[in-house]
Parts: sequence; C-alpha cells; structure tokens
Amino acid sequence: MGRSKFFQKFAAKYSMNRKSKPFSLLVKPASADCNLKCEYCFYLDRCELYPGSKIHRMSDDVLEKIISSYMQTEQPSYSFCWQGGEPTLMGLDFFTRVTEFQKKYGAAKSATVANGLQTNAILINDEMAEHFAKHNFLIGVSLDGPEGIHNTYREKKSGSGSHSDVLSAIEVLRKYKVEFNILVLVSRANVEKCREVFSYLVEKGFFYHQYIPCVEFDSKGKLLPFSITGEEWGKFLCELTNCWLSAGSRKISIRLFDSILNYLVYGIRNVCTMGRDCRQYFVVEYNGDVYPCDFFVRKELKLGNIMENSWEELLESEKYEIFGKKKCKLDSICEKCEFLSLCYGDCLKHRPPGDAFNPQALSSLCEGQKIFFRHSMAKLKNIAQKFIGEHKK
Repeated sequence: MGRSKFFQKFAAKYSMNRKSKPFSLLVKPASADCNLKCEYCFYLDRCELYPGSKIHRMSDDVLEKIISSYMQTEQPSYSFCWQGGEPTLMGLDFFTRVTEFQKKYGAAKSATVANGLQTNAILINDEMAEHFAKHNFLIGVSLDGPEGIHNTYREKKSGSGSHSDVLSAIEVLRKYKVEFNILVLVSRANVEKCREVFSYLVEKGFFYHQYIPCVEFDSKGKLLPFSITGEEWGKFLCELTNCWLSAGSRKISIRLFDSILNYLVYGIRNVCTMGRDCRQYFVVEYNGDVYPCDFFVRKELKLGNIMENSWEELLESEKYEIFGKKKCKLDSICEKCEFLSLCYGDCLKHRPPGDAFNPQALSSLCEGQKIFFRHSMAKLKNIAQKFIGEHKK
C-alpha cells in the first residue's frame, strides 16, 4: 500500500469526531484463554475476573447481540477487532457466524465493516485463512524477531518456542493473500536489537510493522524484569527511524511513524495514545461485559453488559466519562512540553504505578519519547511536507 493510499484510508477511517461519538469494538471472545504462556502477557490474569469456569467462550447469543446492537448505531465504519487471549481458539465456525451476523444486520444500510484480528497465528489453517481472505480481515501477527529473540518469552504451554509455528501460519496467510501486519512487542529480549529485528522482518518480506513497548509494573510501581525503560525505548525508536529511512520510508509502513505523519498532514490523531481523551473504543469480554480499555479490564471499571445495556447508555456512562478525561490530567512537565501535541501524556497504562486513578504521574516512557522526537521529528516533518507538495491540487 503506497503512503498516499495509506493516508487516505486512515484519515477517513480514524477521524475522531466526538460530536458524532464514533467508536470501535475490541472483542475478546475467548477472554484471556490462550494456547501460549507468554511470560510478559498482561492479560492472562484477567481470567481471575471469571473464576466460575476454566474455559471461556462467547455464546452465539452474546455475539449476535454485540453485532446487531453495534450496527444499529451510526458509524462511518463498523470496526471490530477480535483479540484475546487468543481469539482463534474460537475456531472457524465462530468467525463464520461473525460475518453472517455482520451481513445480516448491515445489509439494510449497506454498512462498511472492518474486521481486524490480533493473534499468535499458530492455529490458523487453510480453511480459516480462506475465510479471512474472503471477508477482508486484517490480521495482526505477533512476532518479536528472529527465533532466539521471539522464543525468549513466547512459549507454548509445553515449554517449546512458537517461532517456527508462527512462520508456518504466515505462509498459510500468504497462500490465501490475507492482509497481515507484524506486531513486535519491544521487551528486554529485543530492545537493544532493533536493527536485527527490523532487518529480519524486511528480509522475510514483512513490510507492515507495529512496535509496542513492553511496560508492566508490580504493585509498588516498579518495572517488571521483562519491561523496558523510557531511555531504552527512546534509543530503540531512534535506531528504528534510521533503519526505516535507510530501507525506504515509502516501502515500509511503521504504525507509529505513519500515525505521526497522519497528524502532520491531516491534523488527525488516529491512535488513542496521541489523543486527549480515552474514549475511542469499548472492550467486550466473552460474556458481554464492557470495559473502557484493553489495559484496564478491571472489576471496578466494568461499565455494564451488552445484554443489559445499550451502547448509548455505555457512551454516556459517568464512569466512562471519568475514565476518558483522565488522559488530559497531566503533570506540569507535560503541560510545558514542546511535544505535548504528539504524546499528550502518553497512555495511562505507562504512568506509574500503572493505575488509571493516578493519572498525573509522568509516563515511564517520557524521557524516551523526548529522545525519539528530538532525533526524528525534523525527518518526519520533511516527509510530511514532501507528501503535501506531491499531492497539491
């Protein structure tokens, strides 16, 4: 996808017009259940919210209610992201029902539907890939780099690494021409190996990347051993910028860079970390429980249940409003920062001790963000200006 097409697509899809209150859904049909036991996974312990069952699977009634009610709201595009845990544990039949319900409830208004799926990929077979291709699913595949790096934390329950299984699954996706991108969690295993990871992905022919910082705290606000520091994140992003520019910025799509360029060109913040308010989507658990954010699926932040509450009620929830507005409660350092418009205090999750109710703490990545912005913004602004010049009417 060329950069022009990328910007046109995302400018239309992710414009955050709060007046009309568009929102997307992040659905966890198998809750936190997973076929891997990744040491750094932040979601595995969410099973403790539902101790009554060892296996969590979304029922057809809940699925139909989610889709039918959402598609009764007015949206520029009906955006579903299927995540976990591991969503492919649901099997092909589940995703067949997903697309059947979407067609059934979207037919009258000729609705535009977008499906994304974040996965470790190892359960994807020919039949599933064929279905994803037919219905234009965009698949996000978790791959942290070469085998030795990837297998550091991404293990099967047997204790063996998952790297070879992921590569095999990617070949199945390619066979059926399924669109996919690569999700790299930047952790202790790869934070000092940016060039190695980037080169590996490019050599494999993977040209759509998303790099996500691994930031997890213990109960005292101390970073867990697999997490990275702000300085490490900053150095990683500087090296990533250099690698990206050397490889050809029009050839490789990196979500963070594309999001910044989208803002510089269109003035649109298309990722929630850059926004002033944390109300862009809802998380829906396997039983219909609704939460405000993937990182804050907590008992005290439950907004309601879609079997009992309408989306309008959830949007107007006082708890949702309070949560959303915490994003703009900033430390005085943030308020004076030259990069505030690009970061806006960063994700609440990155503000120690990782608690949404203590939002005014500085992000643990703050210094790293500054290192990156100082190194890269002039280069990104130059790319944005060239893009604008090329597309003037």
